[in-house]
Amino acid sequence: MPELTSARNAVGLTFFLNGLVFASWVSRIPEARSSFELTNGQLGLLLLAIAAGSVIALPTTGAAINRWGTVQVVRLGTVAAAIGMTMAAIGLGEVLVLTTVGLFCYGVGIGVWDVAMNVEGAEVERGLGRTIMPRFHAGFSGGTVVGALLGALLVELSVPAVVHLIGVVALALVVVWFTSPRFLPIVSIHPEERTSAARAWLEPRTLLIGVMVLALATTEGTANDWLAVALVDGHDVSHAVGVAGFAVFVAAMTAGRFAGTTLIDRFGRVAMLWGTMVTAGLGVVLIVFGTHPAVVVTGIVLWGAGASLGFPVGMSAAADDPVRAAARVSVVSTIGYAAFLAGPPLLGFVGDEVGTLKALLVVAVLLMPAALVVPSAREPVRAGSDRPAS
Repeated sequence: MPELTSARNAVGLTFFLNGLVFASWVSRIPEARSSFELTNGQLGLLLLAIAAGSVIALPTTGAAINRWGTVQVVRLGTVAAAIGMTMAAIGLGEVLVLTTVGLFCYGVGIGVWDVAMNVEGAEVERGLGRTIMPRFHAGFSGGTVVGALLGALLVELSVPAVVHLIGVVALALVVVWFTSPRFLPIVSIHPEERTSAARAWLEPRTLLIGVMVLALATTEGTANDWLAVALVDGHDVSHAVGVAGFAVFVAAMTAGRFAGTTLIDRFGRVAMLWGTMVTAGLGVVLIVFGTHPAVVVTGIVLWGAGASLGFPVGMSAAADDPVRAAARVSVVSTIGYAAFLAGPPLLGFVGDEVGTLKALLVVAVLLMPAALVVPSAREPVRAGSDRPAS
């Protein structure tokens, strides 16, 4: 079906660009710390601005999608993200308040953009009749690989952050604006379902999926915010090598998402989530306690692979019912983004006490209780069958 193929490609590109923009900012985090002369705790508070903007925007995004559709909402999110990143880039190293406000605005945009593309991705997944959400998130990870490598190169070449970041968001804005009309229309919402956003906050399964995504988003988000800095501080490598380490992480996560699509259909969501959580925890331990570069790199690869499936599987599980998909994805995203709200300052303050590298162990600790709620993401059972839907 040409329309479905076109929509799939447009959604994949939207995920890729989202990751490209995000990793471009991540590549400048060590520069933000040094140029503003921030402690780890203060850097965590700066990064908190992104999560705060997203958490404020997310609860209403599902209702906005039901009203205006994914095309208009993803465009709105991209515009807000572009404006915010431009402000942050202009203020970087010069005006802390401007950078903070810019990151808040970027957080609003990236949160809206995130929900819209996940709802649309779930719509395409239903149309295809097979698991594909992890591959969309692999597109995001692929964007972060490109963004991290490009960032490492431009940092090494001393290209100003303002040129780098504004160029990337301008590209993303133009491409998303012209490709998003290929999206599939979401399932028609009956008038009585327009209140489902509030009801979704009272559904036990939706809340449990949200708790799971909260822990697994912390697993992924900690690497996004702190891995490069931790490698610089804990293993005494250069800024460029630290960013390259982050690129290894996102490359492993990308590979895990491509492979995970097939493995989920074969083994189910629950088994794959438990397996990846163990892998991520082991990876963090190797990074923190490894004394040889090969051990540390192995840990980065394992952490990246282990962090690969949590967020996409959570989004698919929240969107199992197409009628309430927008509301439930909005709820789960809001809970998940709380990880980005609490994570940066928590890791920052822990890092001030025990060192940035050892602070990463918080991730391994959080994964243990999170494993208990993984069954909430189990696939629904088709009528007349005792087997889970793929």
